[in-house]
Amino acid sequence: MNTLVGVGVGPGDPELVTVRAANLLAKADVVFVPVADSGETGRAEQTVLYYAEAWRVERVVFALHDREHTERRERAWDAAAAQVAAWFAAHPGGTAVFATIGDPCVYSTFSYLAASVREVLGELDVQLVPGITAMQDLAARSGTPLVEGREPLSLFPMTAGPERFREALERGDAVAAYKFGRMLPETLAVLEETGRLDEAVYGAGLGLPEEDIRPAKDLDPRKRGPYLATLIVPPKRTGRGGAL
Repeated sequence: MNTLVGVGVGPGDPELVTVRAANLLAKADVVFVPVADSGETGRAEQTVLYYAEAWRVERVVFALHDREHTERRERAWDAAAAQVAAWFAAHPGGTAVFATIGDPCVYSTFSYLAASVREVLGELDVQLVPGITAMQDLAARSGTPLVEGREPLSLFPMTAGPERFREALERGDAVAAYKFGRMLPETLAVLEETGRLDEAVYGAGLGLPEEDIRPAKDLDPRKRGPYLATLIVPPKRTGRGGAL
C-alpha cells in the first residue's frame, strides 16, 4: 500500500526535529516540501535539507501567501494532490513524506493534502509524526512558563480576527497567537487595552540566524512584522503553581 507520512519538522531549528522524524526524512523514497508560488526556499525545506539529500526533495507549490480560503488556494491544493498522486502512480507501494513546519496536526496544509490525495488514489495509508510547535519553542527560548496547574491555554491564528484574541485575554487565559505579523499594530493595541502587554513575548525566525525574541512591549506599534511571527502571553500569576 502507498504510505504518506505527515512529518512535523518544528519551527525552523534543525536540531529540534525529533529522532523519529529525522529517521523518516533520511530514508523516505521522496520528501515533499511546501513552497510558495513565488519560489523561495521555505522554512520546512531548509530544515529537511539538513537530513535528506536534495535529489529526494520535491517541491509542492501552495498558495501560501493567500490569507483567505480562495479559489486559487483550492486549485493549488488540487494540483499538489495530483503531483503527489502521480508520484505514487510511478512508485507503487512507496513511502512519501510531506514535511510541514511545526506539527502536522496544528494549522498545517498536510490535512488538506492527505484528504485530496486519498480522493485521487482511493486507498492510502496516512501516518503522522508530531513536531515541536512555535509556541513551545518560543516559551523555551524566552524562559517563559506558558501554563501551570489548571491554567487554560488558548491558541489561534490572528487571521481569525482580533476579537477572539481579546476575549481570551479578558478571560485571563494563557494565549498563543500565530500569523499575526501583519496585524501587529492591532494586536499590540488589544494587549494594551486588556492590561496584558507587560507579560507578552514576541518571537520571529525562531532558530534561524535572523531570530528575534523580545518583550512585546518593545515592539514598534507603527510597524508590521513577518507573517510567521508568534506571540505568547502567560497569565498573571500571584502565587506558585497556578492553582494546582
